[in-house]
Amino acid sequence: MNTLLHDAQRQPNLVNFLIALVVVSALNVTAHAATQAVAPSGRVVVLSVEGVIGPAAADFVERAIDKAAQDGAALVVLRLDTPGGLDTSMRQIIKAILASRTPVASFVAPQGARAASAGTFIVYASHVAAMAPGTSIGAATPVAVGMPGAAPRPEPETSRKPAQPEADDERPAGPPSDALTSKQVSDAAAYIRGLAQLRGRNVEWAERAVREAASLSAEEALREGAIDLVAADMRELLAKLEGREIKTAGGIVRLALTDAAIEDVQPDWRTRVLQVITNPSIALLLLLFGVYGLYFELATPGFGLAGIGGAICLLLALFAFQLLPVNYAGLALLLLGIALITGEALLPGFGVLGAGGIAAFVIGATLLVRTDVPGFGIPLSLTIGLALFSAAFILVVARLAVKARHRPVVSGREALVGSTGEVIEAADRAGWARIHGESWHVRSTHPLHAGDSVRVTGVKDLDLEVISEPTENMEAGHAV
Repeated sequence: MNTLLHDAQRQPNLVNFLIALVVVSALNVTAHAATQAVAPSGRVVVLSVEGVIGPAAADFVERAIDKAAQDGAALVVLRLDTPGGLDTSMRQIIKAILASRTPVASFVAPQGARAASAGTFIVYASHVAAMAPGTSIGAATPVAVGMPGAAPRPEPETSRKPAQPEADDERPAGPPSDALTSKQVSDAAAYIRGLAQLRGRNVEWAERAVREAASLSAEEALREGAIDLVAADMRELLAKLEGREIKTAGGIVRLALTDAAIEDVQPDWRTRVLQVITNPSIALLLLLFGVYGLYFELATPGFGLAGIGGAICLLLALFAFQLLPVNYAGLALLLLGIALITGEALLPGFGVLGAGGIAAFVIGATLLVRTDVPGFGIPLSLTIGLALFSAAFILVVARLAVKARHRPVVSGREALVGSTGEVIEAADRAGWARIHGESWHVRSTHPLHAGDSVRVTGVKDLDLEVISEPTENMEAGHAV
């Protein structure tokens, strides 16, 4: 009897356990089905990123990835060929990749292309890392911030460790030589190490690429585990990705690319404009044109074209500098140089202000952009040429303005004083006179007569104060 009661008590517990097991299994299947989806096979979006990675490229890639996700594209391919770029632009692209629900593949192509510096970080951040034969990746050491051409100084040979690997042709060997560069290298190494761990790629080589500027060819990168595959062209890349499961921000996606159409997305007008104005040399020219336009408009007021054009150029320059890593000390020196050159033109001196202005201008333009990334520096020849042009331009404009100020007034209230005319109607000490071809009401301290020659001595409200002059002294050039 006791045994039967005990079995009866255990039976509900067993039933409850079986029900719970079934529920948990169903939930696991549902969750797996929710996180694993088949990518639509309709379209593969290809974005070409060539040259230096700057604000324009970052804006283009970010907007294109968002649009591809909204349109339900199966895959986004970044076709890379870059020597590197700005850190802020690189991180903007990486954030867009990490947040994308659509798989993103970086493809270093065509043959002969490279993904150096910032390109290495982007490859490591992508869901799929691929390279074409004959391409390279690496040399991701952060570039020193400062004057163009500056780089960390290599340590003396005696202070290097014997096991220290030699650097390549473009980078100094050994650890960074100053605290600022050391912080930059450590930060970049930690960043790429985190990306490598996230994507399951070679962590050791990624850190070497940052600390030692190491580089690899496509075959070496595949062997080292730095990339996922090597493909000769886009079709081979898609064939090798067929059926691959990729973990994105929206879950696990299985690619189905057999019949996918390839769409090359070209930069739109916004990207092209950003690409032009964010070139540091163009931004500097826009700044100068803006300052010159406003100065010319204020010095010699006209139809407002110079002022409007100058204001537009100045606003575009400020927008470009807001996107670029600008050194504000350099910008202040640049504006100081323009002010000193202007002062030399307006004030009598011995050339001290002008020489100081040219020196300040050259130094400011050299320090203006805080990077020596290829393509984002301001050539010294352009800086010196603009300094000399600025001096010549402002000197000429200022001389013309000063000369215009010393010319006699030929119109308005001031031009009437001293003018002569002829009385056409008089009544005692008041009447009407023709002066400058116009009829004016005049008053005098002496009686006036028609035909008298008068000279204006003052203006009070709408009346002219005049005195009589002998007819023979009347200047034909004033009377009409």
